[in-house]
Amino acid sequence: MKIVVDLNRCQGYAQCVFLAPRVFELHGEESLMYIPQPPGAERERVLRAAVACPVQAILVEDPEAGRAPGEEDRSGVR
Repeated sequence: MKIVVDLNRCQGYAQCVFLAPRVFELHGEESLMYIPQPPGAERERVLRAAVACPVQAILVEDPEAGRAPGEEDRSGVR
């Protein structure tokens, strides 16, 4: 699992910090720190944090998740 946070989009709502405190940490009012490759044990918490982000600033690359049936990959090929 790999995490990338768009820090230009992040508004410091800190939902990720509440849902995955071992991965995300807020320093000051708006400075987000995070572990780009968190341990597998944090997978579910990280996925919940990404979904809960009000501005969708968290991108999660998760090869374990796979694709849903019929879902296109990034190249547009099924």
